[in-house]
Amino acid sequence: MASSVYKQIADDLRQRIVNGQLAPGDEVPTEGELALRWHTSRGPIRNALAELRAEGLIETTRGRPSRVLERKAHQAVDVSIPFTRWARELGTTPGAITQELSLRRVDEELAADLHVQRGDLAVHVVRLRLLDGRPTMLERLTYTEAVGRVLFDVDLDTVSITEYLAERGFHSAEVEHEIDAVAADDVDSALLEVEPGSPILRLKRITRDADGRVFESSDDRYRSDIVRFTVAASGRANSGEHFLRPLGG
Repeated sequence: MASSVYKQIADDLRQRIVNGQLAPGDEVPTEGELALRWHTSRGPIRNALAELRAEGLIETTRGRPSRVLERKAHQAVDVSIPFTRWARELGTTPGAITQELSLRRVDEELAADLHVQRGDLAVHVVRLRLLDGRPTMLERLTYTEAVGRVLFDVDLDTVSITEYLAERGFHSAEVEHEIDAVAADDVDSALLEVEPGSPILRLKRITRDADGRVFESSDDRYRSDIVRFTVAASGRANSGEHFLRPLGG
């Protein structure tokens, strides 16, 4: 019964946050107020608040009432989902502003990522992604020449590149992710509208086709005040490999 009560309390508060009755910065009702409303002890109340804290919906500071946090978009990194579809599933409107589409020779690092020779031609894309018009992620994409050339045939501000490439016969069969945090450089700062040097989340991605050939290397940088990454509890892919790996491991 106690477990059911705390779930009901958490669900009620969560719904009030989602529908805007409790807006970012608002104080959450106190434990005493919630106990009176729900005719229960403080144990279930604390469990409900702990659940909302774990979800990133509220924060609690010692000696002060809990407050509602600005909601962050969650992106699972143990699956691969195009930004456009992910945004729509969140109930937001995706946007894109292409900064660069070019054919140029790769340096040593990108050559290693794409399994090509240094100096080979590749297609490079820099594109700002938005959620409801708000700068959210800056993607730097590099494609092997044969794959990337088809991107010159379409307006990149209007399509999901992943879905467009699939339509052109370039399907992603395996995606490898690496997550870290970096300091925003001048380009990140200007386009994502953050302070230079401020911490942002980076998701690096290597994409392979059904034959195991790498055709994409990406460096996606997210505003950490808007997006958080999540991983399935098992932390394992279907093949049994860990998604979370220790650095240097």
